[in-house]
Amino acid sequence: MIPLYRWRDTPPDQKKKILARSAQDIDAFLPQAQRIIDEVKQQGDEAIVRYTKEFDGADLSALGLRVTPAEIEAAEKNLPPAVKRAIDISYQNIKRFHERQMPEELWMTEIAPGLMGGEKITPIESCVLYVPRGTAAYPSVLLMLGVPAKVAGVERIVVATPPQPDGRVDEASLYAARLVGIEEIYRFGGVQAVAAFALGTSTIRPVLKIIGPSNIYASAAKKLLYGAIELGPPAGPSESIILADETADPDIVATDLLIEAEHGPYSAALAVTPSEALALAVQELLPGKVNALPEKQQKYITAVFSNYGGIVLTGTLEEAVDFVNDYAPEHLEVLVRDPLAMLGRLRNAGEIMLGKYTPISLCNYSLGVNAILPTGGRAKSSSVVTVHDFLKRTSVSYATREGYDALRDHVVHFAEFEGFPAHAQAVRHERKD
Repeated sequence: MIPLYRWRDTPPDQKKKILARSAQDIDAFLPQAQRIIDEVKQQGDEAIVRYTKEFDGADLSALGLRVTPAEIEAAEKNLPPAVKRAIDISYQNIKRFHERQMPEELWMTEIAPGLMGGEKITPIESCVLYVPRGTAAYPSVLLMLGVPAKVAGVERIVVATPPQPDGRVDEASLYAARLVGIEEIYRFGGVQAVAAFALGTSTIRPVLKIIGPSNIYASAAKKLLYGAIELGPPAGPSESIILADETADPDIVATDLLIEAEHGPYSAALAVTPSEALALAVQELLPGKVNALPEKQQKYITAVFSNYGGIVLTGTLEEAVDFVNDYAPEHLEVLVRDPLAMLGRLRNAGEIMLGKYTPISLCNYSLGVNAILPTGGRAKSSSVVTVHDFLKRTSVSYATREGYDALRDHVVHFAEFEGFPAHAQAVRHERKD
């Protein structure tokens, strides 16, 4: 039975669990993640090989950690044309969208007579793109990370992704990497990848930043290694909300509710509505739709609806919007009478998809917007991945004699008030033309 929560009557503990989703579980994985981090720090590549065999069933002792150029070449030849075409179209749309995000390389403005201030924009020097893999591969994630990194101009872009049991990286991801222009690809993931690229090994040069969605183990490693490596947006287990009113088609709501639920047992998927008729119709439709899916997806979705998913029934549409803003979902699909009018009231979401022709699937793959989004409620303070995640800003300033003279006495007073005599002395010092 798909749970239906009448939100006003839901016990506080149940509300807390739904709002927390799987983020509440991560602390249980920290000790194991710390042990692996310590072993990678001490044993380097040997620990990576050992844990990749233990967790992924792949023996890299003979294959090596890095994917070879021959493997990348073979992937392009072997990939089915329809898959290549889908990747090509997505790549073009994603690239076009992210090119529009690029800021000016340098801007300056006159703050006051003789005083100029601005910013210089430069790419970070290196990053690792973490592309997860479970029983399936995710070349879409590689595109969503690789394209903005390349558009931003990052000099060294590395990919880390768990291998198949035979040690290979899936051909679609290799093709996507070649399309983007990435050649440094490693066939391991998990805690050992986060540790290796944060700390370095005898064969792996560390990078400045790691970015990409990860399972709960790698997310625990990121939490522990914060400070050793810069982290991208907190992208953990998938989550979604379908916000719907009485005009929504229950069949569409039920269908779209399963999109993120099939990602895995730690995902979260909620339909939120003030319409009891819609809620009951969706609840009735869902079991049949779940049973029509393969067994693996059925297991995942059953776990999701047993823990972090279901239907939330609110008293009014305003209460439904309040719930959404409080939850701050990764993906928010809006199926209401006038979705554009709703946009101004929705503050917290990784992405907002308006109307029945914009299901989450469209944006996950091919529309062009980025699908690597903050999870766990962090959409309240974090943003979707953009080119800005691969850029840094440096302040630039310039003062003429006129500007200097206008500020000098004020700076002296400020510095003396705060107890910094050297600051004051510097601007008292005569600076001759």
